[in-house]
Amino acid sequence: MAVISFGGYIFEISNNFNAMNWDLKFFIFPFLAHSLGTFSGALTVIKLSKKTSVIFPLIVGVYFLAGGIYMATILPAPRWFLFLDLIFAYIPMAFLAWKISK
Repeated sequence: MAVISFGGYIFEISNNFNAMNWDLKFFIFPFLAHSLGTFSGALTVIKLSKKTSVIFPLIVGVYFLAGGIYMATILPAPRWFLFLDLIFAYIPMAFLAWKISK
């Protein structure tokens, strides 16, 4: 949530809020928040577990993906952002955390 709040300070949102008409710059920080949250959660579980298996970070990625799917059903957003977010922000970031930790 801190990443999204920080993005609100950099790119101020006007009073006539409509997520479907946003510029591309307004989607940078939500995507970063989703991907960095998944990455840090997966990295934390890797460091806490004694095993080097990819299963634990992928479980974190799937858990965050479930939250992202729920978010996609309740918040209005363009389809391109939903696809980009659901495909690249969760499972790939968990896998990247596992690869980096090796």
